Amino acid sequence: MPKNQQFKEFQEHSVAEFFKKNRQMLGYSGKIKSLTTVVHEYVTNMIDAVEEEEDNLPEAFVKIEEMGPEHYKVIVEDNGPGIPENYIGKAFGQMLAGTKFHRFMQQRGQQGIGAAGAVMFGQVTTGKPTKIITGQGDGKILECELSIDVKKNRASINNKKTYSGEMKGTRIETELKNVLYQKGRYGIDEYLRRTVLANPHLKLTYVDPEGKTIIYDRAVEDIPPKPKEAKPHPRGVTVDDLLGYALRSNSHKIKSFLRNDFTRISGKKVKEIQKKISFDLNKMPKDLKWDEAEELVQTFKETDFMRPPTDVLVPIGKKRLEKAVEEQLEPEFKQVVERKPKVYRGGVPFIVETALAYGGKAGNNNGDNEIEIMRFSNRVPLLFNKGTCAITKAVKSVDWDRYGIKDNTPVTILVNFTSIHVPYIGAGKKSIAEEEEILNEIRLSLMKTGRKLGKYLKGKRRQRKRLQKKKTFEIYIPEISKSLSEITGKKEEEIKKHLQSIVKQRFSDIKEDE
Repeated sequence: MPKNQQFKEFQEHSVAEFFKKNRQMLGYSGKIKSLTTVVHEYVTNMIDAVEEEEDNLPEAFVKIEEMGPEHYKVIVEDNGPGIPENYIGKAFGQMLAGTKFHRFMQQRGQQGIGAAGAVMFGQVTTGKPTKIITGQGDGKILECELSIDVKKNRASINNKKTYSGEMKGTRIETELKNVLYQKGRYGIDEYLRRTVLANPHLKLTYVDPEGKTIIYDRAVEDIPPKPKEAKPHPRGVTVDDLLGYALRSNSHKIKSFLRNDFTRISGKKVKEIQKKISFDLNKMPKDLKWDEAEELVQTFKETDFMRPPTDVLVPIGKKRLEKAVEEQLEPEFKQVVERKPKVYRGGVPFIVETALAYGGKAGNNNGDNEIEIMRFSNRVPLLFNKGTCAITKAVKSVDWDRYGIKDNTPVTILVNFTSIHVPYIGAGKKSIAEEEEILNEIRLSLMKTGRKLGKYLKGKRRQRKRLQKKKTFEIYIPEISKSLSEITGKKEEEIKKHLQSIVKQRFSDIKEDE
């Protein structure tokens, strides 16, 4: 080979080309998983879009039509604000474009890949574009067909027409091949059931391929508060993070950069930090050197800061989660725990919520003798890649035996991780990375729920023993009454009633139906 010949093969590729070739990174691997992933991406975007609108409770329609063997059409419709014509291409036809990646704010989606990835998957398996119908306001409806030019990472919009009519929201229709609908833990039915559980303010109508309609009514009618754009917390910021924030800052001095661009750093804290470091905080942020940033980060670790503000994060909420668990699982016992906000790498705040349900419809019904684990991030179900997820690792690290919980115990464990930035493993957003702070918080929350259930189960076992003892006494009362009657000469019926009265009084704490 001539010298430097290999460099003539160098080419630039668009991000769309990359993900077309590596679509498994977006979750498109396996026929069942791929179909569920498309529904996941559209429903996730839909709820985010509706919640951006003031005073609007989300309402969704999902329909799966079977077009042929391993050939389906996915239809998703919402009641959101609709998409302006000039944003449709970016919203559905351009990778890494959107309103989410650059915002330090809690949202279900993060990267601006999901919806475009679903459109592209439909395109590469059927050769057909995605149909989009969306309200434009003022009595106008826009309808078009959208595909992706993967070479340029740009949308191609055709057959566009605008007509009169009243429509609120957006309807998406995507055909897919080489996918499979199947009920079970990884299917669409389970994904939607869990979506409603984590979003009790959502009303969802679902039509499956057999034409069966399932309506999930709202468990609560109140609209969750909107998350606010946040600032990084100094605890957990890395050196590289700090230098990146400094370069993007509009402040003219590091001292004002710390006050303005971080949360929980007041003027008083800046003075405290200045006393601990060797360089002047009056220099410009862009002039901050690596060794100085290292010194600042170490000082952050040694300084006491208030916890991150809670109003930048919107978890499911204890009352909402309790209501949702009651509606969906109808448990005999439930316990919900919400931890206080913490931070992990990069100064990113997060909140962990856990719920534990026992009895009723709780527990794994797939016949594999395992405790049911429901994983969520920002109220979005995580069905796949459970073995690599921090939530699964945390659940398995707890000694459930000490709380009386065995593999065959009818228990559902629910964990929701809420953050402005979820550290997903891979672009497919299927599992959460094992950050030490995250693992520890989930574990502590689970142990608290476990203790509560353990106490309940212990009381239940004690009641069961007492019930058995009561039944044993009741079995022998007739024979004892007869013997005492013969010995004392008293009436057998009177003795029997007296003994029954004693047993009833002694075991008065036991319910009659136990």
